[in-house]
Amino acid sequence: MSGADRPDEFETIARLLRPLATDPAARGLLDDAAVLTPQPGRQLVLTHDTLVEGVHFLASDPPGTVAQKLLRTNLSDLAAKGAEPFGYLMSTAWSPRCDWTFREAFAAGLAEDQGRFGLSLLGGDTVSTPGPLTVGATLLGWGEPSRCPSRSGARAGDLLFVSGPIGDGLLGLKAALGELDGPRLLDHYRRPEPRLDLIHLARAATASADVSDGLIADAGRIAEASGLGVRLDLAAMPVSAEGRAWLDGQPDEASARLQLATGGDDYQLLLAAAPGDAARFSGLTQVGVFEGEAVEVVFDGAILPVARAGWRHG
Repeated sequence: MSGADRPDEFETIARLLRPLATDPAARGLLDDAAVLTPQPGRQLVLTHDTLVEGVHFLASDPPGTVAQKLLRTNLSDLAAKGAEPFGYLMSTAWSPRCDWTFREAFAAGLAEDQGRFGLSLLGGDTVSTPGPLTVGATLLGWGEPSRCPSRSGARAGDLLFVSGPIGDGLLGLKAALGELDGPRLLDHYRRPEPRLDLIHLARAATASADVSDGLIADAGRIAEASGLGVRLDLAAMPVSAEGRAWLDGQPDEASARLQLATGGDDYQLLLAAAPGDAARFSGLTQVGVFEGEAVEVVFDGAILPVARAGWRHG
């Protein structure tokens, strides 16, 4: 790409990003900051994720899905806190391959999800880098006081529920790499579905998190923050139809389920609840109980050794 063809910062903002700044708080992206007016009786909930090409998405992924994955991974964090999303700040470090066609498709992906999830771009920064494409977003949402559960609220005897199938993130990556055929799994990997439909249940949980790094890793973080252990039953772990088909083709179901439970990128919710409140969470699947002092993983009554609980950055 020649220097004349390379889009600059201000042209990118004016042509692609300003139309996304629909909330008056963004001041049309003509200022260096957004100015928010707090809603009476609500709490402001903020979360931030960064995605790096080659780590969180593939260079071959369509730019629109990269934009949507950026928003949706953050929306999943807001869902786990029982917060209703309304806006975001975004940073983009464009690599040399990100020409106008790429940036236009990226902005189109943002626009599509803004309309779907009720979001507005509030500000941020856009720069260029000689390295891989790197994008980050800070999502903002409104929560209800005393109903924004943390990781640290679980109590001994609380049950652990998960909102949906585990393992589709790992299998979706395999689909993206051409290791298996699965259009829905590929779409899940590129555009995970944040469980904003379960905000009401998250607000009733004693503790919560989303499954981004793996079921075992994220359940373990709730347990650690709460000063407890957790016993996870992989036989109870829900899987999709594609996950069941993949399991059927593996030589050892216990180790295969362990792979799914440590793969990450599922973006289901993990919600802890007292046994007396279990009926409220009947649409979810119980996969564990908080007890003891360590993370214990079992399958068909046997304790499984866990070498790696989930994804970790160096």
